[in-house]
Amino acid sequence: MLQYAEMGYWQPDYEPKPTDVLAAFRVTPQDGVPPEEAGAAVAGESSTATWTVVWTDRLTDYEHYQGKCYRIDPVPGSAGQHGPGQYIAYIAYDLDLFEEGSIANMSSSIIGNVFGFKALKALRLEDMRIPPHYTKTFQGPAHGIVMEREYLNKYGRPLLGATVKPKLGLSARNYGRVVYEALRGGLDFTKDDENINSQPFMRWRDRFQFCMEAVNKAQEETGEVKGHYLNVTAATMEDMYERADFAKEIGSIIVMIDLTVGYTAIQSMAKWARRNGVLLHLHRAGHSTYTRQKTHGVNFRVIAKWMRLAGVDHIHAGTVVGKLEGDPLAVRGYYETLRCDKAEPDPRLGLYFEQDWVSTPGVMPVASGGIHAGQMHQLLDHLGEDVILQFGGGTIGHPLGIAAGATANRVALEAMVKARNEGRDFAAEGPDILKAAARRSRELDMALSTWGDVTFTYESTDTPDLVVTPS
Repeated sequence: MLQYAEMGYWQPDYEPKPTDVLAAFRVTPQDGVPPEEAGAAVAGESSTATWTVVWTDRLTDYEHYQGKCYRIDPVPGSAGQHGPGQYIAYIAYDLDLFEEGSIANMSSSIIGNVFGFKALKALRLEDMRIPPHYTKTFQGPAHGIVMEREYLNKYGRPLLGATVKPKLGLSARNYGRVVYEALRGGLDFTKDDENINSQPFMRWRDRFQFCMEAVNKAQEETGEVKGHYLNVTAATMEDMYERADFAKEIGSIIVMIDLTVGYTAIQSMAKWARRNGVLLHLHRAGHSTYTRQKTHGVNFRVIAKWMRLAGVDHIHAGTVVGKLEGDPLAVRGYYETLRCDKAEPDPRLGLYFEQDWVSTPGVMPVASGGIHAGQMHQLLDHLGEDVILQFGGGTIGHPLGIAAGATANRVALEAMVKARNEGRDFAAEGPDILKAAARRSRELDMALSTWGDVTFTYESTDTPDLVVTPS
């Protein structure tokens, strides 16, 4: 077997073109495999190479189609800390290697076969640069952050939501009662969870009808636009289209799909959503099976980029302070990826490349999982304004009832936004701001006394390699 570096996949003098797709891989070579050879192997196996030269290489413009590993950087402190030494391999791919507007093709090319390569102990795709030339071949978000706020006529604050709990076992009518109570209490959205589809205890059509009855009733009472994420995830695209069409027919402004439906189905539903004027929420169900571990898999920032290209309007992206994995700097990098028009490389946030979105609309990040009103100052500080804060247990578990839980969250949010707008240091003064607001709100007072001390302080398994230390 020839070495991949000798076959031309290691090119340290190569200067990436503005049109190249760039990828940063975390490579852990097998003992005795030089890092340059490991990087070249990744470049080769994710582009044109096989384990030997073949005669038909002469029938192509071989160098043009080769992936090119042009840089290898050792990861500081990786040897002994996470096992063998790790390296970041930077690889350039010519734009001609990819089908226009296809996440399925791009992902099959970049991560399709190489992750099982024996010469590597582990491999992780950390980041990608999608050049504007390729970005413009994708639809992008069906509507985006600005248009969503115009649909809802809600500005200047994060949006509030809740996942219906328990997520399995309720009848359709009782499920709708939860939706109504949460929305009338002050939330903007409620949602189905990832595994609510069409089970024997509650078929999808019944759920949709009772949920929309609840949404319409809450809208009439509050005078606000409300929504419920109706999960149209199903076994076939035909079933998904049928459910989405029915959701639109009965007046829903938003539908939901799970990441597990696959990239082609996600892009298909994004086109449906834009064509039909309906927001598209994506639950990242299953992502941690391959995004959470430090040395092997795909970093969530890559999934965030792919989903922005694919065309979703919402995606769950971490809370920092909740029950699910999320290093503060890493989560900030995810939110930057989803919302900004142009991002610069920033090792603190795990961003390896610049990314110019060339006016592709932003995706609204969703913070969900173990958050409550007592963390409102932290959530606003870490996540900013363009985010949906989803309090499931922190709404439905309120001692005074579901509507009271929703009211507690709304009061806490408005108090914190008011403090921010007045120029106060709301991150530092947050507990005092909440206590003051609770004196005028029994609902918030009860929420703080119930959950005020609840925290999820565990060490993150995935953190950026470079953290700025005080001088």
